[in-house]
Amino acid sequence: QVQLVESGGGLVQAGGSLRLACTASGRTFSGYSMGWFRQAPGNERNFVAAINWSTGNTAYADSVKGRFTISRDNAKNTGYLQMNSLKPEDTAVYYCAARGGGYRLSPTSYGDWGQGTQVTVSS
Repeated sequence: QVQLVESGGGLVQAGGSLRLACTASGRTFSGYSMGWFRQAPGNERNFVAAINWSTGNTAYADSVKGRFTISRDNAKNTGYLQMNSLKPEDTAVYYCAARGGGYRLSPTSYGDWGQGTQVTVSS
């Protein structure tokens, strides 16, 4: 099992940027995939982006394509979600998650989760 800790959330104005980080402990991300999900109050937890740690292949939700970038740093065992051109509708708690093998878009496919970090975008 891997323990995940997110950081980097906060309050930003529309059009601004934030970078979220997800650091793993207990084991490396090698052989795993990392996903970012978000959940707004009253809504389901939705897919945002994912990366296959070994291959570097990535996937994005249509709503964030061209604005968000997922990346990884093997040496730091940390994944990142760079969020640019933020919109008020991006406001949510953002979670990172890990699963063995390739990434999936469904949150139910991930067994390890971080505690979440709040992102609030003001208009």
